[in-house]
Amino acid sequence: MGKPKIRKGDRVVVITGKYAGKRGKVLRVEPAKNRVVVDGVNVAKKHQKPTQKVIQGGIITQEAPFHLSNVMLVCSSCGEPTRVGRTRLDDGKSARVCKRCGEMLEKK
Repeated sequence: MGKPKIRKGDRVVVITGKYAGKRGKVLRVEPAKNRVVVDGVNVAKKHQKPTQKVIQGGIITQEAPFHLSNVMLVCSSCGEPTRVGRTRLDDGKSARVCKRCGEMLEKK
């Protein structure tokens, strides 16, 4: 498996499924499972028993992970969903670029 093109903190749009068209911020990426957790998308209810750490039990809501292929990165400069490309910088490192407008997606 290669390196995921979507990282924590990126803005993404869901392109398929029940939440198609919703936008949100990536909270967590699980590269081994090809899963991503997006803020406010795929919210599930969980029954929580009261414990030492969580004093109050009850039904809590939390975001559930879904497959990485169901989201598309939103470019920060053009604001459109885009595919992600890679380019080699002068110092030898690689950076992510927007395939639509060609701008770098890295914030340095």
